Amino acid sequence: MPTTDGQSGRMAAVEPPEKTSQRSAFIYAAMVAGAVGLFVIIKTAGKLLSAPAQSGPVRFGRIAQAAASGELAHVLLALVIIIVFARGLGAAFKKIHQPEVVGEVIAGIALGPSLLGRLAPSASSFILPVAVAPYLNIIASVGVILYMFLVGVELDTQLLRRRTHASVAISHASIITPFLLGSVLALYLYPRYSSRDVPFTVFAMFMGVSMSVTAFPVLARILTDRGMNKTRMGTIALACAAVDDVTAWCLFALVVSIAAAKPGRVLLTVGLTAFFIFCIFKFVQPAMKWLVRKRVRDKKTTQGTMVIVFAALLLAALSTDAIGIHALFGAFLLGAVIPHDSALARDVTAKIHDLVVVLLLPAFFAFTGMRTQIGLVNGLNQWLVCGLIILVASVGKFGGSSVAARITGLSWRQSASLGILMNTRGLMELIVLNVALDLGALKPTLFTMLVLMAVVTTVATTPVLHLLKGEEELEAQGYPGRGELRKAMKDA
Repeated sequence: MPTTDGQSGRMAAVEPPEKTSQRSAFIYAAMVAGAVGLFVIIKTAGKLLSAPAQSGPVRFGRIAQAAASGELAHVLLALVIIIVFARGLGAAFKKIHQPEVVGEVIAGIALGPSLLGRLAPSASSFILPVAVAPYLNIIASVGVILYMFLVGVELDTQLLRRRTHASVAISHASIITPFLLGSVLALYLYPRYSSRDVPFTVFAMFMGVSMSVTAFPVLARILTDRGMNKTRMGTIALACAAVDDVTAWCLFALVVSIAAAKPGRVLLTVGLTAFFIFCIFKFVQPAMKWLVRKRVRDKKTTQGTMVIVFAALLLAALSTDAIGIHALFGAFLLGAVIPHDSALARDVTAKIHDLVVVLLLPAFFAFTGMRTQIGLVNGLNQWLVCGLIILVASVGKFGGSSVAARITGLSWRQSASLGILMNTRGLMELIVLNVALDLGALKPTLFTMLVLMAVVTTVATTPVLHLLKGEEELEAQGYPGRGELRKAMKDA
C-alpha cells in the first residue's frame, strides 16, 4: 500500500517481503561465491611461494597428535564422572544427616584403586587412567589453593580477638594433647611404616599435626545445620575451632618449612616465612581494606577489583611456594586479611564458591582416592594399627578438648559434645596428608591409614553428637529445655 514520506511529501511504495528476501539471498550467495573465488586465487598464488625450514622444537601436526592421543577427552570424561558421582553421593549422605563433604571424599576413594579398581579394573583404568593423574593433580592443586583462600575469607577473625579464657584453654589443649600423642605414636610407627631417608623429627611432627587438625568449615556447617551456631556452646566451639585452625596451620607451615628446606636453610625458610607474614599484615591488609571501602562506594564488585584480588591471591600463593611452605598457606593468609563480613568478601565467595566446591574439590578427592590404596592395609596386624591410629587421634582431640572444657566450667555433656566437634577432620586433614605424601614424609600404606582415620572421625561426629544432644541444642531446635520442663511440671 503506498505511504507518504514525512520529509519530502512524496509517495513511496513498500516492497513486498518476498522481494526483500530474494534480494538478501542473492547478495549473500554472491558474497560467498566471491570469497571462495578470491581464496582460490590466493591459494594458487601461495603454492608458488617457499618458506624457510623449521628450526624450533615445534613441528607441524604436533597438536593434532596430542589431541589424537585422547588425553583431553579422558580428563573431561573423568571430570564429568567425578563431579556427578561426588555430588550424588554427597546428597545421599546429606539425607542421612552427614556433611556432604564426607560423601564426596568417599566418592573419590571409591573411584580409585580401593573399590572400582578392584571390582572393575577395566572401567577404572578407562575412567581414571594413569595418564590423567598429572592433569588431575594440577586441577586439584588449584582447587585446594582456592578453597584455602575461601576458608581464610570465611574465617571470623573477631572470634580470635574476642577469645575467652575458656576458648583459649580448650583450643590449646586440643592442639597440644593430640600433637604429643601423635608424636608418641610415631615412635611405634616410624620403624614399621617409614624409611631412614625421612628424619624421625619430621615424621613425628607430621604425625602430631595430622592428629591435631580440626576441619573448621565442616564444624561450622554441622553447628549451623543443627541450629547450634548461636548457642553458648556453639559460639565457644566456633571460637575454639578458629584458634585451633590458625594454630594448626601455623604449626603445619613450620613442619613443611623444616621438611622442604635444604640442610642449613631451615632458619632462612622460617625467616622468609616471618617476613612474608609481616608484609601481608603491613601492606596487603590495608590494601584489602581499601578495596572493601571501594566496594561500598561503587555499590558493586567490579571486574577490576576481582583482578586485584585474584592477582594478589596468586602472588601470595606463588610467594609461599617459592619460600618452601606450600602455596596454600599464602592463599589462606590472604583470605584471612579480607574482612569476612564485608560486601567484598560476600561477592568474592559468591563468584568462586560453586566453581571450587562443585568442580575443583571433587577433582582433589578423586586424586586423593587414586593415591589411597586400601589394599595396602592387609592382615589383622595392619588393621589393628589402623584402629590404633583412629583411637589415638580420637582420644587426643576428644580427651584434650572435653577435659579442658570441663575444667573451664562447661557441663560434662557440653564438654563431650565440644570434644566430638573438635574431632572433626574432613577435608583439612586430607590436605595435610597430601602435602606430607608429596614431600615423602609419609609412605602410601600409612597415608591410606591416616585417610581412613580422617573419614572415620568425621563420619562419627554427627551420630555421636546426636546421642549427646544437650539442652542448648534442644532449645535451638524448638524443643523445651529441661529447665522449662521442670518449671512446667512444678506449676502443674
